[in-house]
Amino acid sequence: MGAGAMGEIKHLVVVKFKEGIVVEDIVKGMEKLVSEVDLVKSFEWGQDSEGPEMLTQGFTHSFSMTFDKKEDHAAFQSHPNHVEYSATFSAAIEKIVVLCFPSVCVKPSASASASASA
Repeated sequence: MGAGAMGEIKHLVVVKFKEGIVVEDIVKGMEKLVSEVDLVKSFEWGQDSEGPEMLTQGFTHSFSMTFDKKEDHAAFQSHPNHVEYSATFSAAIEKIVVLCFPSVCVKPSASASASASA
């Protein structure tokens, strides 16, 4: 698919963890989950480092997964490993926003465009 074409499904989760949560443990659990489930094409996460409170509204971490198609995302949601991990993840969260959307790539990363032309 060319630039601008809709294809992959992105699953974006933005959270504020409860007070006292060991975020490193939650992240390690998420990394383990995505490494065990082949339906997840890619996974990225990050912690806010500069956002003013007015804009972040207390949210501190984001997690992004990419799936080849919406059926893969649906299968991931009901995968036993995801169902099991969701209980741990949900218990650690004070606030959450979840978006799931078809990705529209306007400007691919340099590494993505280099591998596409190879």
